[in-house]
Amino acid sequence: MTELQALLLGLLQGLTEYLPVSSSGHLTIASALFGISGEENLTFTIAVHVATVLSTLVILWREIVWLLRGLVDTKAPLMSPERRYILAIIISMIPIGIVGVFFKDYVEAIFGSGLLIVGLCLIITSALLTLSYYARPRQNEEIGLMQAFIIGLAQSVAVLPGLSRSGTTIATGLLLGVKKEKMAQFSFLMVIPPILGEALLSILKAAKDGTEAAAGDISMSALIIGFLAAFISGCIACKWMISIVKKGKLVYFGIYCAIVGCIILGSSLL
Repeated sequence: MTELQALLLGLLQGLTEYLPVSSSGHLTIASALFGISGEENLTFTIAVHVATVLSTLVILWREIVWLLRGLVDTKAPLMSPERRYILAIIISMIPIGIVGVFFKDYVEAIFGSGLLIVGLCLIITSALLTLSYYARPRQNEEIGLMQAFIIGLAQSVAVLPGLSRSGTTIATGLLLGVKKEKMAQFSFLMVIPPILGEALLSILKAAKDGTEAAAGDISMSALIIGFLAAFISGCIACKWMISIVKKGKLVYFGIYCAIVGCIILGSSLL
């Protein structure tokens, strides 16, 4: 992987992690175009995912501080709004945790199955975004624990390349009646622990297998460039996406996913 490829892929990851168009799907497409695969691609993917988590921490730092203060506040009720919110995040992590522990190898096999599944999942993403745009469920003032679990189920399914994590979780939350202004924030906060956990497990696996073997042929300069590109573009996209969700403009991304998905399907089947 060259430095220019790392820059382009990092920018792509940072933007598409938050925009509901599937970062994994777009990285799979771009990697195929660049001829990048195997451990080299895996190492880079972990790095840019951690970068986008850091961009979430930067953009949503006020909300994170609010949650942490509420968690350690000894004078607050046992189930204060902050602690209830943290509990909802923990519950949302259960499905993705089960997938990560028991089905990790199967998911990795799917990620290596080519572009056909990417095209199919992009079309599914389009359908979810369109449905959430036209549906008008009764809105709730806060995210319930059952709602958090269902949103977590949506996140666990969205490990498939082409099925947007942010798009799937936000659309699911909107269909469940979660207010727009709260859903984007919850979607971005709930993904922080799983991504950091996955990165930690990958680092431990790399240490066990040997760092050089796990890193493939990617250079440190390419990793740094990709990391910084993903972080900066992630900060921009995270803030932009929160505004987009509030305005209810997700249907336009649904149209985009449908077009790209059909193109990928057509090229895969020809």
